[in-house]
Amino acid sequence: MNLQERIARRRSARQDRSIIVDRDHLSPVVHRQEPVGRGPVLEQLLDTLEPAFDGELPSPVAVVGPAGAGTSAIITALFDALNDRLGESSRSIATTTRAGSTGPVTWFVYVDGRRVESAFAFYQAVLSVISAEPVPESGIGTDDLGERLTSQLTRHDRRAVVAIDHHDEPETLCYDRVRELLAPVNDSVSTIAVGQTEPDGWDADAGSTITIPAYRHHELVDVITDRASTGLAPGVLDHESVRELAVWADGNAHDALAALFSAAVLASSTDADHIESGHLEQAQTAVPSHGVHVDRTLALSETRQQVLAHLVDVDRDGRPIREIAGDIADRSTLTDGTVKRFLYELADRGVIERVPLPTTGSGRRPSSVEPRFPTLVFRTLSSASTDSDLDTDGMSGENS
Repeated sequence: MNLQERIARRRSARQDRSIIVDRDHLSPVVHRQEPVGRGPVLEQLLDTLEPAFDGELPSPVAVVGPAGAGTSAIITALFDALNDRLGESSRSIATTTRAGSTGPVTWFVYVDGRRVESAFAFYQAVLSVISAEPVPESGIGTDDLGERLTSQLTRHDRRAVVAIDHHDEPETLCYDRVRELLAPVNDSVSTIAVGQTEPDGWDADAGSTITIPAYRHHELVDVITDRASTGLAPGVLDHESVRELAVWADGNAHDALAALFSAAVLASSTDADHIESGHLEQAQTAVPSHGVHVDRTLALSETRQQVLAHLVDVDRDGRPIREIAGDIADRSTLTDGTVKRFLYELADRGVIERVPLPTTGSGRRPSSVEPRFPTLVFRTLSSASTDSDLDTDGMSGENS
């Protein structure tokens, strides 16, 4: 963001008297074009991908890091920049091909495993980057899409580096499955596995590993300050609060930004003129310790998001799943059985957690459920809504 844009945002905030200048700049699911404090890691990745500068394919690599280390942000930012420098847009490729250009093209394709659970969806995601033709969403088979991909990458001057992110999360395509899908174009494709762990069976023969460390406290202070400087009105959050938030998040940028976002929403909903310690304390309570990234909930179907939205609202304290499911069903068009099945499914995925309850007899021990995701961020960003959603009228002047 250039200086003129920064000045314009602050001037707008002064006129609107709103705490939030730009919600996206606070959101833990939106990445910066240039990740803060990750220069050394970016250099290490560039070393690994350097063969692409000479039209060659780099070796496979696993990029691993703990939750909130910024693995997704780093890869998406790097791929965007590399495509600008080494790749070509679909329109440019179509033009140069007609002109008889033989210059090599390397695409850098980022695939979000949270939103790609099938071979069909995977081929769609890759083709949407490398194909000059529109990619059908229906009315075509998986094999047909696979053939389109093959035709795009069998030319000697067409290559792709494909990163599969979140390969190690439930319900996503595993790395080995991705390699199978790309087998017909193996000589034209290199792969990057991005997640918290290496793919199963990964060793030195499979490829190298780049480990991204958790943020140190001072680095996380810089991340929070950078987001607050463009997402919040000036003077809304003091430096001591930023420092305390960084210490609390303990290296996890997702948790830090989720709490910052939640505190801003809470302050806006009460028409406060700055973020107070009470807002931050309440926001931190709404971010579970060792929880899951809020984007995992936002990648769910709308029906499942609706169940989670009601789950946040209902009384869960000491109540078994069957009672909670009944309350949610009463608030929606779903049956008790369907809600109960969704709750067990979401617990298996790790999005919510089953909590054992005291037993009163010899039968199977009952359990309750609790969210494992930042609830305030989810309620604000989710496509699902409930009648008791948090009042966000104070956010009406922000950009979304």
